[in-house]
Amino acid sequence: MSETKNYPIIKPSDAVAWSKCVRRVWLDNKGQLDYEQTEDPFDQLVKDKGLEHEEKILKLLQRKYHVHKASSVEETHQLMAQNAEVIYQAQLRNDKEGFIGFPDFLILNESGEYQPADAKLSLNTKKKSIQIQLGFYRKLLGVELPAIVYLGDGSTSEIGDEANAITEKFINEMRTLLKDKEEPSARYSHSKCSSCEYYNHCKPKFDATEELSLIYGIQGRSAQGLEKIGIKSITELANTDYDALPDVPYLKGSLKKKRAILQAQSYLNNKIYTITPINLPQGTWVHFDIEDNALTANIDKHVYLWGFLEPSNGDNKFEYVWTDKEEDDEKGWMAFLDKIEEYRSRYSDLILAHFSQHERTTTLAYAKRYSMEENETVKYLLGNDSPFFDMQKPVLESLVLPLQSYGLKDICKHRDLVNFQWEDAGTGGQWSIVQFNRYLEEKDIKIKEQLKKEILGYNHDDVIATFQLEKWLRSRINNKN
Repeated sequence: MSETKNYPIIKPSDAVAWSKCVRRVWLDNKGQLDYEQTEDPFDQLVKDKGLEHEEKILKLLQRKYHVHKASSVEETHQLMAQNAEVIYQAQLRNDKEGFIGFPDFLILNESGEYQPADAKLSLNTKKKSIQIQLGFYRKLLGVELPAIVYLGDGSTSEIGDEANAITEKFINEMRTLLKDKEEPSARYSHSKCSSCEYYNHCKPKFDATEELSLIYGIQGRSAQGLEKIGIKSITELANTDYDALPDVPYLKGSLKKKRAILQAQSYLNNKIYTITPINLPQGTWVHFDIEDNALTANIDKHVYLWGFLEPSNGDNKFEYVWTDKEEDDEKGWMAFLDKIEEYRSRYSDLILAHFSQHERTTTLAYAKRYSMEENETVKYLLGNDSPFFDMQKPVLESLVLPLQSYGLKDICKHRDLVNFQWEDAGTGGQWSIVQFNRYLEEKDIKIKEQLKKEILGYNHDDVIATFQLEKWLRSRINNKN
């Protein structure tokens, strides 16, 4: 479809990419890159789950209304003129404004106007992309009625005028963006860029310009603030005296400034810097890691695997609690508490080592879920003398590493650091979720058991990695950091 009145065609499906990165949405529409993009397995799983959810909502509506499926813009308008109760896969277009949209459903309100409706796996309507999509459909229809959202947990929500501002911003910025012939500039974000299909296209550009946001801890506003005072590259930051560096957003105080400069130097020379001595608690270490299902159809995420690496006669013994059925969620939680009590009785000086705050916050969430805040084991885990120890903390407090991200795999896989390699190089948290959902749907017992074995193997590698990280940190202590 060609531009109308100099307005480029805007579609609400671009809202997801736009909310993440302006370069991404430009490349989606105008990039014309000469290479094949591969679909991330987790993204594909989310799409498949989304289609399943949409099909479920369709069946629910079919029980209540006469549902008509539209195959074109013209057919959609014909069905609307006929006052069809529900139009499925509607197609809307406004040539004057350059708008095109495809709401999952149009539902005839008792007022005689149509309400747009979408099925979303999300558990709330706070995401910008959802607000924009539904706000866009309202604008296309020219209605004041709220849009309907069928959420992933089975509940229904509405989006009304509160989405107008972000929708207008999206439209205005998209019109400007899609008129640009040149690829827009962007900031590097490890969490977003590393999983983007355009990573191999964009990363060399960031590297060539020494984009400041390549440095760990330098956010977009920090990079912008540094550029305003004349520091526009990693090399320039590395050569800056921290005493002479003015405050910029998120870089205030001598400690943060010193760390940022050392991080730039580490990036350039691949060296490790010690800021403060490494301190590790004394005791018997049990390494701990959980796997939960991000696609659980409610806000309470189901932990399907609680994994432990226990010291046993000089060897490390892998133990776990496995709960594949959501209806057995509480049983899995209670089995986890029993396992903690088993370790507690065995080791009076128990250290439950994990990486990042996820394990602790999940334990707190489970305690609230089952109203067990006053349970003795829970109070032991979450109290002042908690055995929980976050192994990311001494790394961030004491060391500056030649890394763009301080995740467990970033630290442990680096051959000049821990140098621990997972058995399967392609595994990760999202990989585990994909495999677990495959496990749930698999009917063949042998394949099902193989999938479980692979998931357990991945978790086993995770707790071994935390053990190897502990050994590496202790080696630096013994070598006086």
